[in-house]
Amino acid sequence: MPHIVVTNDDGISSPGLRALVAGLEGLGTISVVAPSHERSAAAQSLTLRQPIYCDQVGEREWAVEGTPADAMIIALHTLFPERPDLVISGINRGGNLGENIYYSGTVGAAMEAAINHVPAVAISQAQRGKEINYEPAAKFARRLVPLVLKEGMPTGVLLNVNVPRKWTGEVRFTRQSSKITRNLLQPGQDPRGRKYYWLHEQEVKEEIGPDTDYAAIFEGAISITPLELDHTHAPSLNHLSHWSEQLSGQI
Repeated sequence: MPHIVVTNDDGISSPGLRALVAGLEGLGTISVVAPSHERSAAAQSLTLRQPIYCDQVGEREWAVEGTPADAMIIALHTLFPERPDLVISGINRGGNLGENIYYSGTVGAAMEAAINHVPAVAISQAQRGKEINYEPAAKFARRLVPLVLKEGMPTGVLLNVNVPRKWTGEVRFTRQSSKITRNLLQPGQDPRGRKYYWLHEQEVKEEIGPDTDYAAIFEGAISITPLELDHTHAPSLNHLSHWSEQLSGQI
C-alpha cells in the first residue's frame, strides 16, 4: 500500500487536518507529522537556534515543536527509513492564492517535500470564519490522491489546490495570480506605550486575470496551480549575460 504523509501549518489537532486524515482513510498507510500548534505564514522557514522537539502522540502520528518545513525534514530524514509515496499538506483554513503562496506554511511544507523528491500537494479551503466546512476539500483530496499516485508528478513540481466555499463541480488548472490585495496595518498602543500594528489584507478584485487561481475561486471552481521549485528566470540568463564583462574582475 502507498505511504501517504499528512502535514499542515494549522497544528496537528486542527479540524482541517483531521478532516483530511479521515477523507484519505483506506487509500494507503497514513502518517501524520505536523506542527504541535499553529504556525501559519511560516512559509518554508526552519528552526536553527533551538532544538526541534518531536513527540509521538498517537499511532503513526508525531507532533513537532517547529515549523511545517521542520516537520517535513524530520519526517523524511528521521522518522521514515523509506521515502513516502506522497505528502499532502492541509486542509488549510483559508485560501492560499496569489502572493499568499510565498508566505504559506501549508505550501512551504509541500515545497520541502518536493525538494526532497517526494510528490507533494498543498490543499486549502478558501473560506474564512469560525465555522468552516472541510468536507468538500477532503472529498476532493480523496479523488485527487489516487490520480497523483498513479500518474506521478514532474520532478520539481508540486500542486497547490484551493477549494471554494461553494463548489460548482468545475476544476481548473490555473496560473498563480499577481498581487490583488492591499496590505492594511491597523496601529495600536499597548499599556506601556509601545506602538504595534495588526497586519491584515483587503481584496482588490478589479485586476484578476481570467486564467488565475483567484478567478477560479471567485467563480466557484476548484483551482489547481502547478508550482515549480526552480525560480530561475531563463530569459534573463541571456538578456543580462552582457553584464558579465562589466562586472568581472577583482575589486
